Amino acid sequence: MPSPRYDVIVIGGGHNGLVAAGLLAKRGRKVLVLERREVTGGAAITEQPFGPDYQVTALSYVVSLMPPTVMNELELARFGYKVYPQHPYFVPHPDGRTLTLCDDKRRRHAEISKFSAKDADEMERWDDWLARLAAVLGPLLTQVPPRLGSKRPRELWAALRLAWKLRKLDERGVGDVTRLMTMSVADLLEERFESEAMRGVLAVSGIIGTWAGPRSPGTAYVMAHHKLGDIGEGQQGAWGFPEGGMGGVTRAMRAAAEAFGAHIRTAAAVARITTRDGAATGVVLDSGEELTADVVLATTHPQITFLQHLSRAELPEDFVTSIERWKTRSGTVKVNLALDRLPEFRGKPGFDPEVHGGTIVLAPSLDGLETAFQEAVAGRPATEPFADICIPSVVDPTLAPPGKHVMSMFTQWVPHSYASAPHTDELAAYADRLIARMDALAPGFSSSILHRQIIGPHEMQERFSLRGGNIFHGELSASQLFHMRPAPGFADFTTPIRGLYQASSATHGGGGVTGIPALQAVRRICADT
Repeated sequence: MPSPRYDVIVIGGGHNGLVAAGLLAKRGRKVLVLERREVTGGAAITEQPFGPDYQVTALSYVVSLMPPTVMNELELARFGYKVYPQHPYFVPHPDGRTLTLCDDKRRRHAEISKFSAKDADEMERWDDWLARLAAVLGPLLTQVPPRLGSKRPRELWAALRLAWKLRKLDERGVGDVTRLMTMSVADLLEERFESEAMRGVLAVSGIIGTWAGPRSPGTAYVMAHHKLGDIGEGQQGAWGFPEGGMGGVTRAMRAAAEAFGAHIRTAAAVARITTRDGAATGVVLDSGEELTADVVLATTHPQITFLQHLSRAELPEDFVTSIERWKTRSGTVKVNLALDRLPEFRGKPGFDPEVHGGTIVLAPSLDGLETAFQEAVAGRPATEPFADICIPSVVDPTLAPPGKHVMSMFTQWVPHSYASAPHTDELAAYADRLIARMDALAPGFSSSILHRQIIGPHEMQERFSLRGGNIFHGELSASQLFHMRPAPGFADFTTPIRGLYQASSATHGGGGVTGIPALQAVRRICADT
């Protein structure tokens, strides 16, 4: 029997693949999703490494609110999507002082004043400045970048529309954006804040998930990207913990896609994308099975899509060069723990929902962050890693037995070369140092650990197809943003192959679990076909 023909084959069953499948199926397209692994969800999955009583989010650990279009069209709430708001940043310091960046401005002012009265006043101006930039730059995350440099009337018109949207920026605003794109987050923060406590915690957003220290140019924008990245179609949202872990998000996406008629196959690795006369015709699986479709949508890392699934001879030479040069380094290590009790911090004993239900940040200073990065650059894992720590079981009791908890520790850095081999012993020693830091801040923490899981760059690359272990499918740097993501002339979700589209996290709007790349790719497919 010949294989059925599909309107669209989606390569990759991560969140973007599932969102695209659901949206296309709801529009009446016959859609097939092909996922290499036995499970869908990509890096946004919930696993049980500690047994059936503990639900652990393996990699991605928080979600920003979906754009309203994705939420409403896929009816995700109907399929179980629920998010608990994430509480504020909490920063414990070795001297026993603590800093809580809560939403209440009066309380926050008092907290920051413990370290600097000047910084407490400056924080108000900082928020206002970011809000002004967000009003202009935030909506650009949901806009398809024009092909800057193209002389085609359609592309020139798109560039003019972009310029019109930026008309709200005056000379000072243009200067602010220029500085944001070129400065290090350290330089930006040192201009505004005097305390190491504030500089350290605010710098984290500039380096998380990147191969760059806080003194690297361009990290000021990365900081803003994380602040603006929770804006969906002009509506600013907030980060939160999904019920059931991140797997709860992608389970809802899969259920929606299947309810609307999409077909999903797991353990179906794609060997190559088939073409004829410069147009995509379908795929061939590792098993040798050939499947045909009018359109192929790849949500895989661009170096997999264009350097493995296609012959380089089918692509323009300059495009291949751009993909080969695509930077996808990382020094990220994820440490997941099962705990028999919550940590109690020396500076703030007892249970506090803002502390335990928020993000605990180990980042005491800018210099400490930069030193940790430079150690990794020199080929050594950081002596004192920084960490973004969450305990989602505080707000979601489905994740652990009563009285027990699961903890997510997103940490950096190890050498980016760790993607090439497991480095099991080195990662274990790295995790030991991280836990020792927590123990110094919350005495008895180490004795509360029941189980631990360490996921380094090599496992991220091999098990989750995150090349280099990079969680964004490519570094967020000035040379890899907007119209450059992932290659000049192809930031509009098309590719040099007709009928082949892309919607990975390496495309514009990617990074974070939002579904924006999928939404944009679906719009382009529907406009073209």
